Amino acid sequence: MSESHPSALPGVAIVGGGPAGLIAAEVLRAAGVEVDLFEARGSVGRKFLIAGKGGLNLTHSEPFDAFVARYGARRAAVAGWLQRFDADALREWARGHGVETFVGSSGRVFPSDLKAAPLLRGWVRRLRESGVRFHVQHRWLGWDEDGALRFQTAQGERRLQARATLLALGGASWPQLGSDGAWVAPLQQAGIAVAPLEPANCGFDAGWSTHFAERHAGAPLKPVVLHWTDLHGSARQLQGECVVTATGIEGSAIYAIAADLRDAIARDGETTLWLDLVPGRDAARLAADLARPRGKRSASEHLRRNAGIDGVRAGLLREVAGAALPDDPHARATLLKRLPVRLLRARPVAEAISTAGGVRLEALDAALMAQARPGVFLAGEMLDWEAPTGGYLLTACFASGVVAAEGMLAWLADHGTATPARGADTAMR
Repeated sequence: MSESHPSALPGVAIVGGGPAGLIAAEVLRAAGVEVDLFEARGSVGRKFLIAGKGGLNLTHSEPFDAFVARYGARRAAVAGWLQRFDADALREWARGHGVETFVGSSGRVFPSDLKAAPLLRGWVRRLRESGVRFHVQHRWLGWDEDGALRFQTAQGERRLQARATLLALGGASWPQLGSDGAWVAPLQQAGIAVAPLEPANCGFDAGWSTHFAERHAGAPLKPVVLHWTDLHGSARQLQGECVVTATGIEGSAIYAIAADLRDAIARDGETTLWLDLVPGRDAARLAADLARPRGKRSASEHLRRNAGIDGVRAGLLREVAGAALPDDPHARATLLKRLPVRLLRARPVAEAISTAGGVRLEALDAALMAQARPGVFLAGEMLDWEAPTGGYLLTACFASGVVAAEGMLAWLADHGTATPARGADTAMR
């Protein structure tokens, strides 16, 4: 049963209990604003916990300019957020919560115990102790005709009026954890422009044969050098690791270039990724190795001995080139150094690590307030930006939450609805 009249909150509403929403709640409470936080699931931070299952990659130690470059077309906007709350600020914040961090060999930054759960538990406990009121199993439905927030709960629909609202509802990846993109329709109905949601940091389908997929799905390719052409026509390459899947290919190196691959497929219908299966040897040396007499050895044994091609690499070579490989050692070396793999489509957004698209930044002001809906702020992955894995996603989510919270404080002060006890700059130091 729905409430006949909306209840009035004494302060602000935050909808979404991921990192962006939680850090915004912390900033707002530190400034003396009353905060009610609403979460569709039974607990907050579920995707944060999943991200930390293999070791929580909190941020990255790259210099600022290189760090910002990871955000592609949105680097200028995200740079503004990071100037307020960057990787060093995130590490200092974690230290303030009793969690020390270290820089791994790849430059990625992790908690000293690698775990997400202790950090999240302590964070939520401190937020509760500071006065943040948590309301779980409240699924946001949009606004009613009077501008009240609508929530679906186990007891029926609930409507609430807030002095200001922050939406931090995530993207559309991992919908089982709550970020399912259901917010797109109510935002569009409210006149807030949304770019289509697409998979980011995702795998791709390559149309493997059943035989290859059954034999090699799950097999790693490491190291391997990826070659591709970006949307500007520039030749690019990256050494890293990836994994053959039942349908195609995925893994950290693929995620790092997924935006280029996805956009090329959108433009051309498919794209080609070239794999260097023998990194560390140039084509001339490899050709010389392959030119050695084979003797009585089989062709596959000759490849294994002289080029290190066996297992999944040998299977991939046969899958792409067929049974008849070039006899000429130079042609064979060229194929091994640039094996073409056709990519047909990105995997569905529900399988992706993160989401591209979302609320267009042009629909927001510099404080991340919706221009079509004054008093409504937005933050986190639901905004139209993307980044590769490596700590860049979490850092920008935190930074956008801080920027939105500070925007809310300024907006509340200007509208005479709140008098912060102290500025957010003080609160975050």
